[in-house]
Amino acid sequence: MKKAAIIIVQALGTFSIIATALPLLPMEEWYVRVFDFPRMQILFLALFSLILYLWLGSKDRKRDKFLLTGLSIAIIYQAINIYPYTALAPVQVKQAKQDHTQQDELSIMVSNVLMTNESYDKLIGLTKERNPDILLLLESDSVWQQALQPTTQQYPYRVEIPLSNTYGMHLYSKLPLRQKRVNYLLEEEIPSIKTYVELRNGMWVELHAVHPKPPVPTEDPNSRKRDAEIVMIASDIADSKYPVVVAGDFNDVAWSHTTELFQEVSSLLDPRIGRGLFSTFNANYPLLRWPLDHIFHSDHFKLVDIERLPDIDSDHFPIYIRLSFAPENEYEQEEPKPDEDTHEEAVETIQEGIEEAQEN
Repeated sequence: MKKAAIIIVQALGTFSIIATALPLLPMEEWYVRVFDFPRMQILFLALFSLILYLWLGSKDRKRDKFLLTGLSIAIIYQAINIYPYTALAPVQVKQAKQDHTQQDELSIMVSNVLMTNESYDKLIGLTKERNPDILLLLESDSVWQQALQPTTQQYPYRVEIPLSNTYGMHLYSKLPLRQKRVNYLLEEEIPSIKTYVELRNGMWVELHAVHPKPPVPTEDPNSRKRDAEIVMIASDIADSKYPVVVAGDFNDVAWSHTTELFQEVSSLLDPRIGRGLFSTFNANYPLLRWPLDHIFHSDHFKLVDIERLPDIDSDHFPIYIRLSFAPENEYEQEEPKPDEDTHEEAVETIQEGIEEAQEN
């Protein structure tokens, strides 16, 4: 019995080590990139395996020492990746002062609704409760567009892209929008939105809404197009003279190399750093969740509030944020800094994605 338990623990420990090592490979295939996502789960699996192995197994043989060393390295590496998204880390976005005014606020709610979901009332109720300035819906089709009219009629400014391929997108705003553009950066059926929203104080903010394909066998066999779309948006933002907000389902986690590259190229901040994971996917499996839905912004803003919202019967939880425009505090917050290879890597990532799109 003990021998069988040791074998099982060895298998779990070996899997934890392999799952930690695979994402370090310079490969975009889905079966490699998928291990970017469950870093928290891999961390706990490795820790669990280490504790059990120390309790059950021999520690003197070479293979025992090799496994224990590998598990220790995996735990440390995964913990380093997760650490910024814990309350132990310093925040990247500072808290807004309590005397800020509503004129300077911008509230956004992002919800991947799951196209086949029919619990329209749950999202309607949540939208009425939170009353965001901006409501961004993903995976929304014409059925969702029609069902949400009782709520969205309160939003006079809009960009509606109802699609039946799970990549529909609806942007509703109580604040004026201008230069509303729908872009299809790499694929004809995958839209993104670029527009400008006017805050109550008269300041215009550049707003991007995104939802690239994930690297999974049913969508894309690799992450090249996803990575390229994310970096293309970052490159566009890098030249902006406006305050910027980017929101959407990146189909990528906050700690991935691609998201780090996005932040370095765009210089945008992540309000979750130092506050928590805010894991939005998968809402159906509590032990298998990670942060896929993101809201990044320039250092013109400070954070009033950020919250993962209740379940709406989608596979994603909605996420809600309130920002305060504080230009007098610009440069107080430390922006992600590109290194000497950032530009070259960004160009290469975009080129690989364009070539992948052309081949398909």
